[in-house]
Amino acid sequence: MEGAGSGHSLRGGWPKDYEDIPGFCASASIAKVKELDYVLTPGRYVGLPDDEDDFDFNQRFTNLKAELEEQLKEEARLNEIISTNLSKIKTNE
Repeated sequence: MEGAGSGHSLRGGWPKDYEDIPGFCASASIAKVKELDYVLTPGRYVGLPDDEDDFDFNQRFTNLKAELEEQLKEEARLNEIISTNLSKIKTNE
């Protein structure tokens, strides 16, 4: 895992070989924190890893859409079974 073992003590200051890792860690100046109105949400500073840029959106979307359509069919099938089973239950009404 990238960044593993990075939880070392900073009592002696920042390591000389420190570098930001997109999506994992970032060093921000007080000026940057002030610019962002002192909001300390990590995502504003750390950002997203760059490795997400290497996928084919059209292919991914097509796959996800097909998966959703299959899940919707399964949902309809299960809803029918549930409805049938509920209609078999007799109550004292």
